[in-house]
Amino acid sequence: MADLKNKLANKAAGTTTVKQASPNTGMKQLMVKMAKEIEAALPSMLTSERFQRVALTAFSNNEKLQSCDPMSFIAAMMESAQLGLEPNTPLGQAYLIPYGNKVQFQIGYKGLLELAQRSGKIKTLYAHEVRENDKFEVKYGLHQDLVHEPILKGSRGETIGYYAVYHLDTGGHSFVFMTKDEITEHAMKFSKTFKFGPWQTDFDAMAKKTVIKQLLKYAPLSIEMQRAVTGDETVKSKIDEDMSLVDDESDSLEVDFEVKEDAPEGQTIIKDAE
Repeated sequence: MADLKNKLANKAAGTTTVKQASPNTGMKQLMVKMAKEIEAALPSMLTSERFQRVALTAFSNNEKLQSCDPMSFIAAMMESAQLGLEPNTPLGQAYLIPYGNKVQFQIGYKGLLELAQRSGKIKTLYAHEVRENDKFEVKYGLHQDLVHEPILKGSRGETIGYYAVYHLDTGGHSFVFMTKDEITEHAMKFSKTFKFGPWQTDFDAMAKKTVIKQLLKYAPLSIEMQRAVTGDETVKSKIDEDMSLVDDESDSLEVDFEVKEDAPEGQTIIKDAE
């Protein structure tokens, strides 16, 4: 990624209009200048015109992004482009987040789901919280098993843990379970804003993303996907998670998708589970 940033910086060298023009006009001019690089980075499912429009809208709608170094915005935008994820939209795939005078890229819940299904190997992926009055059993070892039966009447009690599960199209499956204490310890280690950020305002959603990320580290995914998951965790230790950019994504982890066999070659059709 450092090489990409250096190339972008060299490409933009001598561009004085970015500093002289208004932030929106300057960024639009910069994107025009970088059009070929943006198009080359995008996968086939996204057009350069649409992606630039989405990115420019994200930039125009947030004053904090406009006050950041323009090239850091372009670099973060290119990370999103390389993964084929649209940033700062209601889709919740990815976010361009201001941190000081720099812009950082972060994958959203639905971005993880999208990248996972693109692997062509994962059929379903979901996460849930476990409460103290639920029937819950987890076993590791040679014969792993997970049983979760939420009670239907009365209080389910306090949340005691979270788990994520994937099912492969070959019939295999795997899961990860973390207690609430383990989630909290992980968050305190990797999230710079644990004491005042979304971990305090939306703990359940952040916890579910954490177990999904831990699970996907061991899933049969592409190298690109594995780098995206581990890279997102590294970013989370550095960025200021500005939730003014992020819609409520707490429902996104409950999405089930199925890979339909009759999809056109090279494409995947996603069907929400009933």
